[in-house]
Amino acid sequence: MDYEKPLFFRVMQYAERADRDVIDMVSGNPDWEPPEALREGLREYADLPVSEYQYPPSDGLRELREEIASRRNVPIESVIVTNGTGEANYLAMAAALDRDAGEEVVLTDPVYPYYPGKTGMLGGEPVYAPVEEDGRLDPDAVRERANEDTAAIVVNSPNNPTGAVYGEDTVEALVEIAEECDAILVSDEVYDHFDHSGRFASALSVDSEHRAVTTGFSKSMAITGLRVGYTVLPPELAEPARTRHMLVNVAGSRPAQHAVLRALRETDPDYYEANRAMLEERIDAFTDALDAAGAEYTRPDGAFYVLARFDGFPGTMENVERLIDEAGVAGMPGDAFGESREDWLRFALVTPRAQEAADRLASFFN
Repeated sequence: MDYEKPLFFRVMQYAERADRDVIDMVSGNPDWEPPEALREGLREYADLPVSEYQYPPSDGLRELREEIASRRNVPIESVIVTNGTGEANYLAMAAALDRDAGEEVVLTDPVYPYYPGKTGMLGGEPVYAPVEEDGRLDPDAVRERANEDTAAIVVNSPNNPTGAVYGEDTVEALVEIAEECDAILVSDEVYDHFDHSGRFASALSVDSEHRAVTTGFSKSMAITGLRVGYTVLPPELAEPARTRHMLVNVAGSRPAQHAVLRALRETDPDYYEANRAMLEERIDAFTDALDAAGAEYTRPDGAFYVLARFDGFPGTMENVERLIDEAGVAGMPGDAFGESREDWLRFALVTPRAQEAADRLASFFN
């Protein structure tokens, strides 16, 4: 089977080859500091005995799983620690498709491109539900496309790339739809610490055997390189997912899990609030500059991405390359996220140079 290489890598490689200074607004790599307790956990680990350098339990350090289960009010048996949220999504989607309850996976349009990529890799068939212009998801759009052949409904809130946040009513309706068609709602909540609206509702707030939650610490703790995520699965899906995880990975990183556990226990909520406030300031500055450039844009209610549309400048790879070469700003082409946003460009505000990037865009388009 041929797999399509994610476009992110092509854009980043092109930007790296540029012969000028380029501001990277492509990937969601946080530029702020991780919790100090996490650094202390890594330093502490370096001096532990050699026995602590061997395989951890395949489904994660028990102490970490206990901490997660306690915080999320779920049974520890439902928690599998994964190599980032990406693997958590893979396990949850695979578990949904392995039930022989259908082959279709309902996704949103626009969509984070790794979801359709995983769908194809797992032998599923993607079906797309459009969202509103501002990114809001009407559950009726999902209901119209869900049927007896639907294995999974995959959503992301706060959303990449739209910045939409799904509230309690939307989440409850999505779980209800999954129950009606014997599907699994896979709710990717990796940006849950970056809710700027106060409306975010986790799928774990709904008691159902038809919902799985995936998330991780890459964004909230600014540690995309440590690869610590987790999934919370219904009991009957957890054991086969645990086996698949073992066969694919054997285990995760013991030092990374140790450090995350210490950071969970010792990091004050002010850490997360400060980062959220900093991002909101960046959003204000970036969108103000987009106003000056005459751009149309979506102001994110969550996460840290802005979709922008410039008149006569569709979001193609060719135009992304042109912005890199002529403006010194690297973003993502909108058509990477689906047909509905092919005229748009997506910018990740995880750089201290976000204001400078916006000024460069304003100069380019004016």
